[in-house]
Amino acid sequence: MAHAATMWAVFLGLIAALMVLDLGILHKNNHVIGIRESLTYSAGYILIGTGFGAWVWHEMGRAAAALYWTGFIVEKTLSIDNIFAISLVFSALSIPRKHQYRVLVWGILAAILLRGVMIGLGAQIVSDFHWVLYLFSAFLIFTGVNMAFAEEEAEEVPKNTVLHFCKKYMRVTEKLHGDKFSIMLNGKFWFTPLMLALVVVNIVDAIFAVDSVPAILALTTNTYIVLTSNIFAILGLRALYFALDAMLHRFEYLKYALAAVLVFIGGKIFYVDFVLHHPLPPVFSFAVTVLLLATGVFYSLYRTRHEPFKRHPKKSKKEPKS
Repeated sequence: MAHAATMWAVFLGLIAALMVLDLGILHKNNHVIGIRESLTYSAGYILIGTGFGAWVWHEMGRAAAALYWTGFIVEKTLSIDNIFAISLVFSALSIPRKHQYRVLVWGILAAILLRGVMIGLGAQIVSDFHWVLYLFSAFLIFTGVNMAFAEEEAEEVPKNTVLHFCKKYMRVTEKLHGDKFSIMLNGKFWFTPLMLALVVVNIVDAIFAVDSVPAILALTTNTYIVLTSNIFAILGLRALYFALDAMLHRFEYLKYALAAVLVFIGGKIFYVDFVLHHPLPPVFSFAVTVLLLATGVFYSLYRTRHEPFKRHPKKSKKEPKS
């Protein structure tokens, strides 16, 4: 019990320290985050996230560390689709780049709370009812196949549907008012487009969490491993966004590798339970995951090597004065 409490204390303490450093020191003031700054912070978060796996190895063993790193890599890769959806939201609402970070900060905090609840409930359900794991596995296989063969335009459907719904039921001002999420106008309470962006980003993240949480729960139901790998992967999402927003076109074929990973993770459960009758080594799952994703990354970079550098497909309008 004391060891488990120490493990959780180290994790929560590190997360709290990172949030204070990020929000209270590094990004105290709103500013446009450039690609170099974005890549620097992203590299830092990735280094810390992967390094935490060494702590897991030291405290829980090599098998646990392999599961942690597998979950971390899968979640980090799934975040690329999330980044694409967020980019579409900011484009549709013409949110200036200097205010996008504020939306992402609160969006990531909400995502951490949401993932914590989903993972806690999901792990308990799978632990009590093992057959639910087969539903997760079937869902992952279906998602992977659908991801590989779905039309590109389908990725915009969740964003457009959610955006239309929120605009219909939220009282939103026509223009931004600095970095405020809400204001009082003529004695009435109004949301700004910044709040609309935050709401849509959070709903879109919840949609993507439906894919990512079953993926890690299909690997292990150890709540500590599932939660830590997931949280460390999404912590650096806001920093990674500003770099990948300009380079998403270079990862055009990564979705096929990610689809293969989801099918592999889902199919592994059925193979192990009904054919092999004993678990595969976690290191094997980690190696297959890394190989598939690395192949997707390098193939994408090779096929798009001659494509010009791109920025956001739709430039934000000049921010009106508040």
